[in-house]
Amino acid sequence: MQLNPAVIRIKNLRLRTFIGINDDEVQNKQDVVINVKIEYDAAKATNSDAMDDALNYRTITKRIIALVEMNRFSLLEKLTSDVLAIAAEHPWVSYAEAEVDKPHALRFADSVSLCLSCNKPQ
Repeated sequence: MQLNPAVIRIKNLRLRTFIGINDDEVQNKQDVVINVKIEYDAAKATNSDAMDDALNYRTITKRIIALVEMNRFSLLEKLTSDVLAIAAEHPWVSYAEAEVDKPHALRFADSVSLCLSCNKPQ
């Protein structure tokens, strides 16, 4: 059986960071909600059941947490791009997508979000 790429989804990762350019945003951490989608060929992992043959989503998540919590961002675009770079960096990844929501960014909206994605030739 020929498998399609596996899809790892990290859903609703809730973190706090400095994001924005207004005075209150520069001085106070805000909530962000991160969703990541990663596609890769998991055939080796499905056949072997060995951790070394699979992407470690826990390691990826820990790197995203460290990035977000230890840095300051003026733009949602920069934060999202940096998260995407972590999601896409492993050589097995063929496609990655990162979406970052900034709840309470607009008075009458639940959230403002930005989504970026990339394809990597295999």
